[in-house]
Amino acid sequence: MKKNSRLLVRLVIFGLLAAALFFVWRGTANVFVKLFTMLFAVLFCEGLFVALLRFLRPASHRGQTVVTLISSLGKYVAAIVILCWGLSILGVNVSGILASVGILTLVVGFSAESLIADVITGFFMLFENQYNVGDIVEVNGFRGTVKEIGIRTTSIIDMGKNIKVINNSDMKNILNRSDNVSIGVSTIDVPYSTDLEALEKAIPALMQDIYSRHQDVMLSAPRYLGVQELGSSGITLKFIVEVEESNIFSAPRTLNRELLLGFRRLGVECPYPQLDVHSR
Repeated sequence: MKKNSRLLVRLVIFGLLAAALFFVWRGTANVFVKLFTMLFAVLFCEGLFVALLRFLRPASHRGQTVVTLISSLGKYVAAIVILCWGLSILGVNVSGILASVGILTLVVGFSAESLIADVITGFFMLFENQYNVGDIVEVNGFRGTVKEIGIRTTSIIDMGKNIKVINNSDMKNILNRSDNVSIGVSTIDVPYSTDLEALEKAIPALMQDIYSRHQDVMLSAPRYLGVQELGSSGITLKFIVEVEESNIFSAPRTLNRELLLGFRRLGVECPYPQLDVHSR
């Protein structure tokens, strides 16, 4: 209700401002006043359009992608309208310029080949559903969450809140980690003196107990894979757990802690390097 009321207030304000701007426009011949009125009107319409899009707030990543892309497109449309309308107010025949020079000539003249590549690549990525807003991706070694997909660029934010802006045409060899279930890996060492068979019989109940208390970061009960390595001071046991990509780091940390505490309750302590000294 609050969102609807805020939107209604904005629409009322927009109507009043639009009426005021109309009378100002009709009642003045000053070029600078018209330019200012036009600039304010276009920017206000663009801001209201973006507010309406944000009001939608689709739950799916696909919907968020479409919203951010349309929002980005609106900014470019507003810039083009301001340019053409401003030239028209100044008395420049915009239609004559476009007819004589041609859109293709303008594009080449402004060296916009890279711009065209970014725009076309952006639309192809949208239609092919390669990645969406909210997906966790890895591009050229940079791993993060897709924050925004625009007409020209894609913004990715990592765990340190660093934002990397990449041109759409440079979004190559993308690894989308949100498409499938991820696997968290954990290993723990036990002493050679451990009764391994007895410990392995107690592990399934321990895994279920861990899962029941940490379903917020685990999609299923952890699995015991067996003996991973025979180390210098102990036996390395390996465990895996299915997680969402957003929990790929937090889930193994949680599993490490619970394995340590669980093994201690079973009477198994982690080994530590020991040195035997023999005196002659």
